[in-house]
Amino acid sequence: MASNIGIMDSAYFVGRNEILTWINNRLQLNLSRIEEAASGAVQCQMMDMTYPGVVPMHKVNFDAKTEYDMIQNYKILQEVFNKLKIEKPLEVNRLVKGRPLDNLEFLQWLKRYCDSVNGGIMNENYNPVERRCKGGKERYAKGSQKISKSLQANNSGPKQGKTNAGAGGSNHAGEVLALSKEITDLKVSVDLLEKERDFYFGKLRDIEILCQTSGLESIPMSVAIKKILYAADAKESALAKAQEYLHSVKEDEIEAGAGAEAEAETDP
Repeated sequence: MASNIGIMDSAYFVGRNEILTWINNRLQLNLSRIEEAASGAVQCQMMDMTYPGVVPMHKVNFDAKTEYDMIQNYKILQEVFNKLKIEKPLEVNRLVKGRPLDNLEFLQWLKRYCDSVNGGIMNENYNPVERRCKGGKERYAKGSQKISKSLQANNSGPKQGKTNAGAGGSNHAGEVLALSKEITDLKVSVDLLEKERDFYFGKLRDIEILCQTSGLESIPMSVAIKKILYAADAKESALAKAQEYLHSVKEDEIEAGAGAEAEAETDP
């Protein structure tokens, strides 16, 4: 099972477009950005599809916009992980911020995990739209009441003149321009981060290939480096284990050398 996979696993080389296609096809959604899955609701339903009935979908909030509501979804997901004994740390504080890279990495892991269950074969009897509707009936009912009250209040109040509408339009245009600039700046930042990530992944891949070279793969330093590259447990220090391994190898070499000297001294 893929509950723990290392950073060099092929799962982390799956692109955002493939992840979005996977989500949209399975859950009949229309996501265009990875950040749209930051609320945790998509992840909950993916687990519900993989293990039908294990997720209390009536508690999952697909309309979550605030960090508080998103955290509630991740609490549900954590309870599911605990129930299934899945040892996967949830970086909730980072995921709810909507950072593309953090959410992409988690969704890459999730896809690998779901694909490892029953060979990734979808449950033909699973209706994602129906399951979401069951989860959101109460919220939709409450929302309808609020909308109805709002419409009544608007109808009873005086209509605003064209002057106010024009002023409001100018304000909105300024806000749109400011938001467009912010989005452009964010896209540039994301592109730079992706290039940096790809750069370091490339370096790690080069190191991995070097360590797998015939004649070098068994030397202590190569073994130690691979212990770091293939470490799956984020809670423990892979560096400490690699250093401990090198230290033990060095001690063995010293002991072997001392033994050889002792034998040489005893020979006539």
